[in-house]
Amino acid sequence: MDLIQSFSVDHTLIVPGIFISREDKVGSDTVTTYDIRLKRPNKEPVIDVAAMHSLEHIIATFLRNDPDWKDEVIYWGPMGCLTGFYLILKGNRSPQEIYELVLRAFKSVNDAEYVPGAAPVNCGHYLMHNLGLAKWYAAEFAVYLESNFGKSEIFEYPRAERLVTDDGQQFFDS
Repeated sequence: MDLIQSFSVDHTLIVPGIFISREDKVGSDTVTTYDIRLKRPNKEPVIDVAAMHSLEHIIATFLRNDPDWKDEVIYWGPMGCLTGFYLILKGNRSPQEIYELVLRAFKSVNDAEYVPGAAPVNCGHYLMHNLGLAKWYAAEFAVYLESNFGKSEIFEYPRAERLVTDDGQQFFDS
């Protein structure tokens, strides 16, 4: 069985940032999945679940209403490991090209007075939200992005190197 692309990233070296997780062809179009990583995997505490849920609602609403990007947005949602989000966009822009969009999205959280869609009719767990903590995480990430903009490690995945035998088998515990 082939190792999926996101498992080939060296999670012991990844830092918060904006990364291309994968690019896929859908017909003649390209669709790009971005890893929007807020926390260092296995080194920092993960994002609080209620805050993550609120960030999902607020930023998804922001992205789908941004006049320049709304037609490009396919998906915004949390990673299962609670260290970041996936953003799926039409096209194949570099992480640097979506930097301003991501920064504006996280900064917009500070202006939120409520969590959009946090009602029983709109949400599967409408009571599990924390707007105050979502604002804290969003502000922390926005400051981090601004202070690290010139560093390549916030835009380039560290790849896990795998040993390969002469007959092509890979060792995944190397």
